[in-house]
Amino acid sequence: MAGRRQRIWITRAQPGADATAERVRALGHDPVVAPLLAVQMLSDVVVDLRGVGALAFTSANGVRAFADASGERGLKVFAVGAATALAARQAGFKSVLSADGDVEALAEGIAVRRGELRGAVLHPGAAEPAGDLAGALEKHGVNARRLVLYETAPVELAAAAAEALGKSDAVLLHSPRAAQVLAKLLKAYPAPKMRALGLSKAVVKPLARVPMAGKVFPPFPLEGALLNLIERRP
Repeated sequence: MAGRRQRIWITRAQPGADATAERVRALGHDPVVAPLLAVQMLSDVVVDLRGVGALAFTSANGVRAFADASGERGLKVFAVGAATALAARQAGFKSVLSADGDVEALAEGIAVRRGELRGAVLHPGAAEPAGDLAGALEKHGVNARRLVLYETAPVELAAAAAEALGKSDAVLLHSPRAAQVLAKLLKAYPAPKMRALGLSKAVVKPLARVPMAGKVFPPFPLEGALLNLIERRP
């Protein structure tokens, strides 16, 4: 028997927010799209692929930003998870491998295949990434460098909107950065009855000291697994 219909706050940036909302709606719940982050592409970025043997993406936004900035689609792609891998395939990349984990799992997966690399690993992404992939790769002895293509800026919410969103049954979080913004917001507008559903342990960590009805994450950092948490009550 299906559980009660819930109001679910979608915090991820567009265009991913609308896709997540459709999946939540298909499960019989009411999504409320109110991103906590906005993606701002940087202008005049020079994409230098000299000496690059592979690309590593830690988000679908990184894939989209790179696809807009460069026509290169022949390099091998390493993706942090299924959603990022799908975005890479949709962008036209043919050789895509998914770590189905976090940044450290991605680094370990690339390190295992270091013998296949014919150059450095380039990590296109945000100015403030969720994790230091290039640093993790260097620790594994893999030559890596970053390419900053966009910034994620907090979205300012009006007081009335923040209070209304805090009455949601649960809030979905896809990144530690979004959780950091939420933690700051909930200091001003507490929502102790709302549950936080994060994509991974790292995502919910910024909420450690924030009073909430629950803070949970799935065993695998996949959106399908994340959405399964909606029905799971503490």
